[in-house]
Amino acid sequence: MKKLASNLTFQVLTAIALGVLVGTLFPGFGAALKPIGDTFINLIKMLIAPIIFLTVVLGIGGMGDLKKVGRVGGKALLYFEIVTTLALIIGVTAANLAQPGVGIDARASVATQSAAQATEASKYTAQAAAGEGMNWVDFFTHIVPHSLVGAFAEGEVLQVLLIAVLFGLAISRVPAEFGEPLMKTFDRLSHVLFGVLALVMRLAPLGAFGGMAFTIGKYGLHALLPLGKLMLVVYLTMFLFVFGVLNAIMRFYGLSLWRFLGFIREEILLVLGTSSSESALPRMIDKLERYGCSRSVAGLVIPTGYSFNLDGTSIYLSIAAIFLAQAFTIPLSLTQEITLIGILMLTSKGAAGVTGSGFIVLASTLAATRVIPVEGVALLLGVDRFMSEARAITNVIGNGVATLVIAKSENEFDEARHQRALQGLAVSGEEVLEPTHPLPETHPDATLPDQQRH
Repeated sequence: MKKLASNLTFQVLTAIALGVLVGTLFPGFGAALKPIGDTFINLIKMLIAPIIFLTVVLGIGGMGDLKKVGRVGGKALLYFEIVTTLALIIGVTAANLAQPGVGIDARASVATQSAAQATEASKYTAQAAAGEGMNWVDFFTHIVPHSLVGAFAEGEVLQVLLIAVLFGLAISRVPAEFGEPLMKTFDRLSHVLFGVLALVMRLAPLGAFGGMAFTIGKYGLHALLPLGKLMLVVYLTMFLFVFGVLNAIMRFYGLSLWRFLGFIREEILLVLGTSSSESALPRMIDKLERYGCSRSVAGLVIPTGYSFNLDGTSIYLSIAAIFLAQAFTIPLSLTQEITLIGILMLTSKGAAGVTGSGFIVLASTLAATRVIPVEGVALLLGVDRFMSEARAITNVIGNGVATLVIAKSENEFDEARHQRALQGLAVSGEEVLEPTHPLPETHPDATLPDQQRH
């Protein structure tokens, strides 16, 4: 019993249940607990930029073959585009078949919304207007930061990733007497940061409790009833996508989705409690290394996927857009739906892995299409938070599968380490997190003690 109580999975599950209970019985108190969940997410977010930087630099710096870096990145982007486009098509098809928005008097609902809802809806509308002119040029120019410090200070994942890639490439080109000491220093810093992450993760149950108590306390369980059909369609579609599409991809590469989900169960529960896929990002990099992926592949694919491979967000955006069209009785032609998918292929790539980002991107998409009223997002205010858990969990699983696929295709997958992970020998809930192999075995001076190698 004592061992069970100390298990992180059990602690997070208990915290989520308590959060639901407190939010239901004491809604005012539950809504006031929002800062607890936000603070935990901020603790995780402060570690994301340096962990990504060190992981990518160590991976590329020790990779040696620069052509390999470009090949891995190219394969990842191609995979992301294919799978997220498939997710969008599946979402549009599911919404057209289920028709969750039919029969809802959307215009009356928006007109009679409370003052608080109107204020919140106007906030998202304003943010949508700001993103109305978004295009590929703006998106890619934003990847280049104004300063090195600014990218880290603002937590811009793609900007930090760009800096790390350039830094890793530079290290691989300088003479060994300059590059190797830096690599050793970065490796030691990486160990320390994963140690800090292990300490922060002890607060995961508290963060999950605060996030769930706020959600139930503010919106209440009754908020789910009017839009229950929409939620059901979203959850079922994501379930079918994960256990249909992603499961088929895993089976094609000789891997088991069920075993992988069991291995990352703590990260899934953490995302469930916090509604933020970003809260699991650092641990996912470490877990995938332990599961058999090389550091270079995990360090490149996971951070990039958080902007380019948001499968759950893509499904939500497509279903929500069609739902609002149905709710406002706006018939969409096949051409308009194809256009909508095309716009979502762009706007979904700009969604961050944090709570509420999908909602803002939806408003931006509606503003860009000029077909469905942007004010319609007010209809989703009561249930968007409940659907954000499904989005975030699907995003995390999708990025994990993408990393395994790229690692397999690049022969960067350690089957022996994978088998140890399946047997529970590679990680435990209480184990201090540290990189799977401090320096690539091909590095000319990888002289760390044997006991640090796995």
